Amino acid sequence: MNESSLLTDILDYNHSFVENREYEKYETTKFPNKRMVILTCMDTRLLELLPKALNLGNGDAKIIKDAGALVSHPFGSVMRSILIALYQLQAQEVLVIAHHDCGMSGLKAEPVIKTMQQRGISEETINTLTYSGIDIKQWLHGFDNVKESVEHSVSIIKNHPLIPKDVPVHGLVIDPKTGKLDLIVNGYQD
Repeated sequence: MNESSLLTDILDYNHSFVENREYEKYETTKFPNKRMVILTCMDTRLLELLPKALNLGNGDAKIIKDAGALVSHPFGSVMRSILIALYQLQAQEVLVIAHHDCGMSGLKAEPVIKTMQQRGISEETINTLTYSGIDIKQWLHGFDNVKESVEHSVSIIKNHPLIPKDVPVHGLVIDPKTGKLDLIVNGYQD
């Protein structure tokens, strides 16, 4: 399937979806019914599994997805989204939910950079980033242990200067096959 047929398929389906008013069963507000914001991985296996495993329906939670469920910078877009969910969208708790068998586990930057170069990103561009103070190898590096990664992200969120001390920040790991959750950090006990 080439890109134009993918886009055409999406637009054709969407036209029918709207015309048949299928959206009506998903109507809700912008405020999460269960007052939570979830940071999770963008892994395709979690698209439907994660909400089902947590008993979430449309409108129940704010869900932020990124590679590895990582907070890589305390003032990056992930952290900004969490803050907006807490201060403007009525979320009251934060859940960091990573998963076993994650593509970010053990990810090394060198193969990613090599693939970038094969797809046309020049060595000069990569060197310019390095000279500009961006450690691209560190930025593209994954994690070695999912439990430690969750603990790290929870710590960044919990200790952020703009997070109220009474906000529980939980850390979990989900099995991408069964949906079983392993509790890593109980935010109520912090």
